[in-house]
Amino acid sequence: MPPAVPTAPTAAPGGRKRLGLVVHPTRDVCAHVGLVVDWARGHGDEVVALRADAGRLGGRRADVVLVGEEEFARTVDAVVSLGGDGTMLGALRLVVGRRIPVLGVNLGHLGFLVELEPRELPGALERITAGDFTVEPHLCLRLSGPGREHVAFNDVALARTPGRGTVVAALSVAEQRIGYLRCDAVVLATPTGSTAYSYAAGGPVVSPGADALVVTPVAPMSGIGRPIVLGVDEPVRLELLESSGPPVLEVDGIACGELAVGSVLEVRAERDAGHVIRLDSAGHGRRSRVKLSLLDLPMLPDEMLELVPQAMRRHEAAGPDTPHPHQR
Repeated sequence: MPPAVPTAPTAAPGGRKRLGLVVHPTRDVCAHVGLVVDWARGHGDEVVALRADAGRLGGRRADVVLVGEEEFARTVDAVVSLGGDGTMLGALRLVVGRRIPVLGVNLGHLGFLVELEPRELPGALERITAGDFTVEPHLCLRLSGPGREHVAFNDVALARTPGRGTVVAALSVAEQRIGYLRCDAVVLATPTGSTAYSYAAGGPVVSPGADALVVTPVAPMSGIGRPIVLGVDEPVRLELLESSGPPVLEVDGIACGELAVGSVLEVRAERDAGHVIRLDSAGHGRRSRVKLSLLDLPMLPDEMLELVPQAMRRHEAAGPDTPHPHQR
Protein backbone atom coordinates (compact mmCIF):
# COMPACT_ATOMS: atom_id res chain seq x y z
CA MET A 1 0.00 0.00 0.00
CA PRO A 2 1.17 3.64 -0.37
CA PRO A 3 2.90 5.06 2.68
CA ALA A 4 0.19 6.40 4.96
CA VAL A 5 1.05 9.58 6.81
CA PRO A 6 -0.61 10.90 9.99
CA THR A 7 -2.66 14.00 9.51
CA ALA A 8 -5.19 16.19 11.21
CA PRO A 9 -8.25 17.99 9.85
CA THR A 10 -7.83 21.62 8.89
CA ALA A 11 -10.15 24.01 10.68
CA ALA A 12 -12.12 26.59 8.76
CA PRO A 13 -12.07 30.22 9.88
CA GLY A 14 -13.45 30.53 13.38
CA GLY A 15 -12.76 26.88 14.14
CA ARG A 16 -15.85 25.65 12.29
CA LYS A 17 -15.20 22.91 9.75
CA ARG A 18 -16.91 22.18 6.46
CA LEU A 19 -17.58 18.53 5.76
CA GLY A 20 -18.17 17.80 2.10
CA LEU A 21 -20.69 15.12 1.15
CA VAL A 22 -20.66 13.16 -2.14
CA VAL A 23 -23.46 10.64 -2.66
CA HIS A 24 -24.22 7.68 -4.91
CA PRO A 25 -26.31 8.66 -7.95
CA THR A 26 -29.04 6.04 -7.46
CA ARG A 27 -28.82 4.26 -4.09
CA ASP A 28 -30.91 5.39 -1.13
CA VAL A 29 -28.48 7.32 1.06
CA CYS A 30 -30.98 9.36 3.10
CA ALA A 31 -30.34 7.58 6.41
CA HIS A 32 -26.58 8.01 6.06
CA VAL A 33 -26.94 11.66 5.06
CA GLY A 34 -28.99 12.21 8.22
CA LEU A 35 -26.32 10.56 10.34
CA VAL A 36 -23.59 12.81 8.90
CA VAL A 37 -25.71 15.96 9.29
CA ASP A 38 -26.65 15.19 12.91
CA TRP A 39 -23.06 14.40 13.79
CA ALA A 40 -21.84 17.67 12.23
CA ARG A 41 -24.48 19.69 14.06
CA GLY A 42 -23.43 18.14 17.35
CA HIS A 43 -19.86 19.29 16.71
CA GLY A 44 -20.70 22.79 15.51
CA ASP A 45 -19.72 22.00 11.91
CA GLU A 46 -21.63 22.27 8.65
CA VAL A 47 -22.20 19.86 5.79
CA VAL A 48 -21.95 20.95 2.16
CA ALA A 49 -22.94 19.09 -1.00
CA LEU A 50 -23.15 19.80 -4.69
CA ARG A 51 -26.28 21.48 -6.02
CA ALA A 52 -26.51 18.67 -8.56
CA ASP A 53 -26.98 16.20 -5.68
CA ALA A 54 -29.78 18.15 -3.97
CA GLY A 55 -32.48 15.72 -5.05
CA ARG A 56 -30.62 12.78 -3.48
CA LEU A 57 -30.44 14.20 0.04
CA GLY A 58 -34.04 13.35 0.97
CA GLY A 59 -35.60 15.15 3.92
CA ARG A 60 -32.24 16.53 5.10
CA ARG A 61 -31.77 18.74 2.06
CA ALA A 62 -32.58 21.87 4.08
CA ASP A 63 -29.80 20.98 6.58
CA VAL A 64 -27.09 20.88 3.91
CA VAL A 65 -25.41 23.88 2.27
CA LEU A 66 -25.60 23.45 -1.51
CA VAL A 67 -22.67 24.80 -3.53
CA GLY A 68 -21.03 24.53 -6.94
CA GLU A 69 -18.03 22.33 -7.69
CA GLU A 70 -15.51 25.16 -7.42
CA GLU A 71 -16.69 26.31 -3.98
CA PHE A 72 -16.94 22.70 -2.81
CA ALA A 73 -13.31 21.97 -3.72
CA ARG A 74 -12.07 25.30 -2.36
CA THR A 75 -13.77 25.30 1.05
CA VAL A 76 -14.23 21.76 2.37
CA ASP A 77 -11.89 20.45 5.09
CA ALA A 78 -12.71 16.78 4.50
CA VAL A 79 -15.07 14.75 2.30
CA VAL A 80 -17.34 11.79 3.03
CA SER A 81 -18.21 9.64 0.04
CA LEU A 82 -21.40 7.57 0.40
CA GLY A 83 -21.46 4.90 -2.31
CA GLY A 84 -18.99 2.54 -3.92
CA ASP A 85 -15.65 2.93 -5.63
CA GLY A 86 -17.23 4.95 -8.45
CA THR A 87 -18.60 7.52 -6.02
CA MET A 88 -15.24 7.62 -4.26
CA LEU A 89 -13.43 8.26 -7.55
CA GLY A 90 -15.82 11.13 -8.26
CA ALA A 91 -15.09 12.63 -4.84
CA LEU A 92 -11.34 12.42 -5.45
CA ARG A 93 -11.72 14.10 -8.84
CA LEU A 94 -13.67 16.96 -7.24
CA VAL A 95 -10.80 17.84 -4.89
CA VAL A 96 -7.87 16.66 -7.04
CA GLY A 97 -4.57 18.25 -6.11
CA ARG A 98 -6.00 20.08 -3.07
CA ARG A 99 -4.77 17.66 -0.37
CA ILE A 100 -8.30 17.23 1.02
CA PRO A 101 -8.77 13.90 2.89
CA VAL A 102 -11.61 11.74 1.55
CA LEU A 103 -13.39 9.03 3.56
CA GLY A 104 -15.14 6.26 1.63
CA VAL A 105 -18.25 4.49 3.01
CA ASN A 106 -19.14 1.34 1.10
CA LEU A 107 -22.75 1.19 -0.07
CA GLY A 108 -21.77 -0.74 -3.19
CA HIS A 109 -20.52 -4.27 -3.83
CA LEU A 110 -16.84 -5.24 -3.49
CA GLY A 111 -15.37 -1.79 -2.94
CA PHE A 112 -11.58 -1.82 -3.27
CA LEU A 113 -11.00 1.88 -2.64
CA VAL A 114 -13.62 2.52 0.03
CA GLU A 115 -12.79 1.27 3.51
CA LEU A 116 -15.80 1.58 5.83
CA GLU A 117 -19.05 -0.28 6.15
CA PRO A 118 -22.03 1.98 7.00
CA ARG A 119 -22.20 0.79 10.62
CA GLU A 120 -18.65 2.08 11.16
CA LEU A 121 -19.39 5.65 10.07
CA PRO A 122 -20.19 7.26 13.48
CA GLY A 123 -16.93 6.09 15.04
CA ALA A 124 -15.00 7.10 11.94
CA LEU A 125 -16.31 10.66 12.09
CA GLU A 126 -15.17 10.95 15.71
CA ARG A 127 -11.70 9.75 14.77
CA ILE A 128 -11.49 12.25 11.91
CA THR A 129 -12.32 15.07 14.31
CA ALA A 130 -9.59 13.87 16.66
CA GLY A 131 -7.08 13.60 13.83
CA ASP A 132 -6.80 9.87 14.53
CA PHE A 133 -6.29 8.65 10.98
CA THR A 134 -3.68 8.40 8.26
CA VAL A 135 -3.74 9.57 4.67
CA GLU A 136 -3.00 7.29 1.74
CA PRO A 137 -1.73 9.31 -1.26
CA HIS A 138 -2.91 8.34 -4.74
CA LEU A 139 -1.62 9.44 -8.11
CA CYS A 140 -3.89 10.46 -10.94
CA LEU A 141 -3.71 10.66 -14.71
CA ARG A 142 -4.16 14.02 -16.41
CA LEU A 143 -5.31 13.70 -19.98
CA SER A 144 -5.32 16.38 -22.64
CA GLY A 145 -6.61 16.05 -26.19
CA PRO A 146 -8.53 17.98 -28.81
CA GLY A 147 -10.64 20.33 -26.70
CA ARG A 148 -10.48 17.95 -23.73
CA GLU A 149 -8.98 17.99 -20.24
CA HIS A 150 -9.75 15.12 -17.90
CA VAL A 151 -8.54 13.63 -14.61
CA ALA A 152 -8.66 9.91 -13.79
CA PHE A 153 -7.73 8.11 -10.59
CA ASN A 154 -8.44 4.61 -11.97
CA ASP A 155 -7.97 4.57 -15.71
CA VAL A 156 -8.37 6.14 -19.12
CA ALA A 157 -9.64 3.90 -21.92
CA LEU A 158 -10.11 4.20 -25.65
CA ALA A 159 -12.84 1.64 -26.30
CA ARG A 160 -14.03 0.28 -29.64
CA THR A 161 -17.47 1.40 -30.80
CA PRO A 162 -19.36 -1.72 -31.96
CA GLY A 163 -19.55 -1.87 -35.72
CA ARG A 164 -17.13 1.04 -36.22
CA GLY A 165 -13.80 -0.82 -36.41
CA THR A 166 -10.98 -1.61 -33.99
CA VAL A 167 -8.83 0.88 -32.13
CA VAL A 168 -5.53 1.44 -33.94
CA ALA A 169 -3.16 3.82 -32.21
CA ALA A 170 0.52 4.71 -32.27
CA LEU A 171 2.10 4.67 -28.82
CA SER A 172 4.93 7.00 -27.80
CA VAL A 173 6.53 7.13 -24.35
CA ALA A 174 8.67 10.08 -23.24
CA GLU A 175 8.67 11.32 -26.87
CA GLN A 176 9.96 7.98 -28.18
CA ARG A 177 7.82 5.94 -30.58
CA ILE A 178 7.27 2.48 -29.04
CA GLY A 179 4.98 0.82 -31.58
CA TYR A 180 1.31 0.56 -32.41
CA LEU A 181 -1.75 -1.15 -30.93
CA ARG A 182 -4.64 -2.73 -32.81
CA CYS A 183 -7.22 -3.97 -30.33
CA ASP A 184 -10.72 -3.59 -28.94
CA ALA A 185 -9.54 -1.02 -26.37
CA VAL A 186 -6.44 0.57 -24.92
CA VAL A 187 -6.42 1.05 -21.13
CA LEU A 188 -4.04 3.36 -19.27
CA ALA A 189 -4.28 2.57 -15.57
CA THR A 190 -2.89 3.91 -12.33
CA PRO A 191 -1.76 1.44 -9.61
CA THR A 192 -5.15 2.00 -7.96
CA GLY A 193 -6.91 1.23 -11.24
CA SER A 194 -4.73 -1.77 -12.05
CA THR A 195 -7.35 -4.03 -10.41
CA ALA A 196 -10.17 -2.64 -12.58
CA TYR A 197 -10.49 -2.66 -16.41
CA SER A 198 -6.78 -3.36 -16.93
CA TYR A 199 -6.88 -6.41 -14.64
CA ALA A 200 -9.94 -7.78 -16.44
CA ALA A 201 -7.99 -7.51 -19.71
CA GLY A 202 -5.03 -9.48 -18.32
CA GLY A 203 -2.97 -6.60 -16.95
CA PRO A 204 -0.80 -6.91 -13.84
CA VAL A 205 -1.83 -6.03 -10.30
CA VAL A 206 0.35 -3.08 -9.27
CA SER A 207 0.84 -2.11 -5.63
CA PRO A 208 -0.79 1.26 -4.85
CA GLY A 209 2.55 2.16 -3.29
CA ALA A 210 4.31 1.95 -6.65
CA ASP A 211 4.93 4.93 -8.92
CA ALA A 212 3.78 3.37 -12.19
CA LEU A 213 1.45 3.60 -15.16
CA VAL A 214 0.14 0.51 -16.99
CA VAL A 215 -0.76 0.40 -20.68
CA THR A 216 -2.96 -2.64 -21.44
CA PRO A 217 -4.33 -3.64 -24.85
CA VAL A 218 -7.74 -5.35 -24.72
CA ALA A 219 -8.18 -8.30 -27.14
CA PRO A 220 -5.14 -7.31 -29.22
CA MET A 221 -5.13 -8.40 -32.87
CA SER A 222 -1.68 -7.16 -33.90
CA GLY A 223 1.01 -4.76 -32.80
CA ILE A 224 1.72 -4.54 -29.08
CA GLY A 225 -0.02 -7.52 -27.52
CA ARG A 226 1.12 -7.44 -23.88
CA PRO A 227 0.68 -4.92 -21.02
CA ILE A 228 3.49 -2.41 -20.51
CA VAL A 229 4.46 -0.96 -17.11
CA LEU A 230 5.91 2.55 -17.31
CA GLY A 231 7.46 4.96 -14.88
CA VAL A 232 5.32 7.73 -13.48
CA ASP A 233 7.57 10.40 -15.01
CA GLU A 234 7.19 9.03 -18.55
CA PRO A 235 4.44 10.90 -20.43
CA VAL A 236 2.35 8.83 -22.84
CA ARG A 237 1.12 9.89 -26.27
CA LEU A 238 -1.56 8.02 -28.24
CA GLU A 239 -2.34 8.95 -31.83
CA LEU A 240 -5.33 7.38 -33.57
CA LEU A 241 -4.20 6.21 -37.00
CA GLU A 242 -6.20 6.45 -40.24
CA SER A 243 -7.11 2.75 -40.11
CA SER A 244 -8.71 3.15 -36.66
CA GLY A 245 -12.38 3.24 -35.91
CA PRO A 246 -13.62 6.20 -33.82
CA PRO A 247 -13.34 4.95 -30.21
CA VAL A 248 -15.19 6.20 -27.17
CA LEU A 249 -13.07 7.88 -24.51
CA GLU A 250 -13.80 6.59 -21.00
CA VAL A 251 -12.44 8.27 -17.88
CA ASP A 252 -12.81 6.23 -14.68
CA GLY A 253 -15.51 4.26 -16.49
CA ILE A 254 -17.48 7.34 -17.57
CA ALA A 255 -18.04 7.77 -21.31
CA CYS A 256 -16.77 11.21 -22.39
CA GLY A 257 -17.58 11.17 -26.09
CA GLU A 258 -16.20 9.79 -29.34
CA LEU A 259 -12.71 10.52 -30.62
CA ALA A 260 -12.11 11.31 -34.28
CA VAL A 261 -9.46 9.51 -36.31
CA GLY A 262 -6.22 11.47 -36.10
CA SER A 263 -6.87 12.60 -32.53
CA VAL A 264 -3.83 12.80 -30.25
CA LEU A 265 -4.06 12.22 -26.51
CA GLU A 266 -1.34 13.19 -24.05
CA VAL A 267 -1.42 11.49 -20.65
CA ARG A 268 0.74 12.40 -17.67
CA ALA A 269 0.76 10.90 -14.20
CA GLU A 270 0.67 13.19 -11.17
CA ARG A 271 1.83 12.06 -7.74
CA ASP A 272 0.01 12.87 -4.50
CA ALA A 273 -3.11 14.04 -6.34
CA GLY A 274 -5.66 12.42 -4.02
CA HIS A 275 -5.70 11.77 -0.27
CA VAL A 276 -7.71 8.79 0.97
CA ILE A 277 -8.45 8.51 4.70
CA ARG A 278 -7.36 5.22 6.24
CA LEU A 279 -8.40 4.21 9.74
CA ASP A 280 -6.91 0.71 9.51
CA SER A 281 -4.48 0.46 6.58
CA ALA A 282 -3.39 -3.09 7.34
CA GLY A 283 -6.96 -4.34 7.69
CA HIS A 284 -8.02 -2.63 4.49
CA GLY A 285 -5.10 -4.22 2.65
CA ARG A 286 -6.06 -7.70 3.86
CA ARG A 287 -9.70 -7.24 2.84
CA SER A 288 -8.69 -5.95 -0.60
CA ARG A 289 -6.56 -9.04 -1.23
CA VAL A 290 -9.48 -11.28 -0.31
CA LYS A 291 -11.86 -9.30 -2.55
CA LEU A 292 -9.40 -9.52 -5.44
CA SER A 293 -9.16 -13.30 -5.06
CA LEU A 294 -12.97 -13.56 -5.13
CA LEU A 295 -13.05 -12.00 -8.60
CA ASP A 296 -11.32 -15.09 -10.01
CA LEU A 297 -13.82 -17.56 -8.55
CA PRO A 298 -16.31 -18.99 -11.08
CA MET A 299 -19.29 -18.19 -8.82
CA LEU A 300 -21.74 -15.37 -8.34
CA PRO A 301 -21.91 -13.74 -4.86
CA ASP A 302 -25.20 -15.51 -4.04
CA GLU A 303 -23.65 -18.82 -5.00
CA MET A 304 -20.65 -18.20 -2.74
CA LEU A 305 -23.01 -17.46 0.14
CA GLU A 306 -24.26 -21.02 -0.13
CA LEU A 307 -20.82 -22.17 1.02
CA VAL A 308 -21.17 -20.29 4.33
CA PRO A 309 -22.70 -22.30 7.22
CA GLN A 310 -26.26 -21.29 8.12
CA ALA A 311 -25.28 -20.24 11.65
CA MET A 312 -22.70 -17.78 10.34
CA ARG A 313 -25.17 -16.38 7.80
CA ARG A 314 -27.72 -15.71 10.53
CA HIS A 315 -25.09 -14.02 12.68
CA GLU A 316 -23.96 -11.73 9.87
CA ALA A 317 -27.53 -10.75 9.03
CA ALA A 318 -28.20 -9.91 12.69
CA GLY A 319 -25.35 -7.40 12.80
CA PRO A 320 -21.87 -7.08 14.30
CA ASP A 321 -23.02 -6.77 17.94
CA THR A 322 -24.89 -10.08 17.94
CA PRO A 323 -22.83 -12.78 19.71
CA HIS A 324 -21.73 -15.66 17.52
CA PRO A 325 -23.43 -18.97 18.49
CA HIS A 326 -20.12 -20.28 19.81
CA GLN A 327 -19.60 -17.16 21.92
CA ARG A 328 -22.87 -17.34 23.82
